[in-house]
Amino acid sequence: MDIPRSFTVRESGHRIHNPLTDDKLAALGRALRLAPGTRALDLASGSGEMLCTWARAHRITGTGVDLSTTFTEQARARAAELGVADRVGFVHGDAAGYVAREPVDLAACLGATWIGGGVDGTIELLSRSLRRGGMMLIGEPYWRRQPPDQRTVEACHATREDDFRPLPELVERFGDLGYDVVEWVLADQDSWDRYKAAQWLSIRRWLDRNPDDELAAEMRAELSTAPALYARYEREYLGWGVFALMGR
Repeated sequence: MDIPRSFTVRESGHRIHNPLTDDKLAALGRALRLAPGTRALDLASGSGEMLCTWARAHRITGTGVDLSTTFTEQARARAAELGVADRVGFVHGDAAGYVAREPVDLAACLGATWIGGGVDGTIELLSRSLRRGGMMLIGEPYWRRQPPDQRTVEACHATREDDFRPLPELVERFGDLGYDVVEWVLADQDSWDRYKAAQWLSIRRWLDRNPDDELAAEMRAELSTAPALYARYEREYLGWGVFALMGR
């Protein structure tokens, strides 16, 4: 049970597996006014940067769950590096359907709403672990500009235009589901650049070290086309943000 190896190669230089910079992740933690002892659950927690840095900065506790063995190991190492291994722990497993044994104060899924079949299902999944009055974090793409054609939709990793919503419609959907939006931090084009461009360097370094790997042809093809595709499509049309929600 693991994620595709191509994703691990692509994101091997990342501690944050979404287009938030270190500064934006820290700003989000401050904006949420986290109290010491806040209990958190992070589904699809990646390399654990959110839980680890917030445990150090705000003295929260928590559990992260991720399908990647590599990222789970990195998360545990990061917790040890920051001296918070006694406050946060990481489980290698499928976050889809995962429910905390006891209700938590903060339940999060940043950029992996496929675990619940989309935004609606992921909110329902997180709600099973969240105490009454707690806060939920959803990280999700949205359309910065309406895509003009199907080629643009697919270049932004969607199948159909309605896989994502424009920002106002996404915010309205949270309300339709019975949640107030109480904070957000949005990626900008610079933070998108940092996220995507780091992938290209990671792929190139990996190719230089592994020219005969069975994955090499696939990764070489990606590196040859990804920068131009990103510049033409994702950078212009796709937004991404983390939205803090509280039930009404």
